[in-house]
Amino acid sequence: MIKGLLKKDLYNLASYKTSLIIIVLFCGIAIIGTDAIYWGSVVIGIIVGMISLSTFSYDEMSKSNRYILTLPVSRKEIVLEKYILAIGATVLGSLFGFVLTLFIGNVMNYLRPDHIIDISLETLFNTTIGGMFGVSLIQAIQIPSIFKWGSEKGRIQMFIIIFLLVIIGAVLGFFIQQAGFSINIEKLETVLKNFGLVLLVLLSFVMYFISYKISYKIYKNKEE
Repeated sequence: MIKGLLKKDLYNLASYKTSLIIIVLFCGIAIIGTDAIYWGSVVIGIIVGMISLSTFSYDEMSKSNRYILTLPVSRKEIVLEKYILAIGATVLGSLFGFVLTLFIGNVMNYLRPDHIIDISLETLFNTTIGGMFGVSLIQAIQIPSIFKWGSEKGRIQMFIIIFLLVIIGAVLGFFIQQAGFSINIEKLETVLKNFGLVLLVLLSFVMYFISYKISYKIYKNKEE
């Protein structure tokens, strides 16, 4: 049944097809053509990943879940499908951004031999993974918020939550600094270089898992 739910959401997203292609290509060319080339895959990954959440708005407007729940489908499957769609869109968007960055970067180098853009595959790969982690953090916060308050209020609540997290992080950083704790930057860089990718993947998995559990608990007790 999850396959059917994915088809339904992908059909709804088809209306974004032309706009998405134009936005992605415009942003990709605009960013990749500058010295901020590595941000191309990040921006494209964010755009595609976040557009996948617009399916919540379609569901609310059409009240489709009321009909879907009359079919042999569980609330757990409805919630799980949203996460599969969000993760899949983020991965595909980032992968497309990675390939597009390499392609346009090489085309720009061919057209402008006097202004060669140095493209490091390792840096581009790490930047892309970092961007995917950033999108996963936003999605992990936003999806439960949407299930709780709806797509409109959920976005507002998400920004409030992120703002509070930033404030808390800044306050903790201030107190740590005042307490005299020091961080060995060289050791930190070594750890990130050796285990950074694994840590980001594990953290993303944990965030999505916790987010899914929260979303399911909210939706299980929600009346449609």
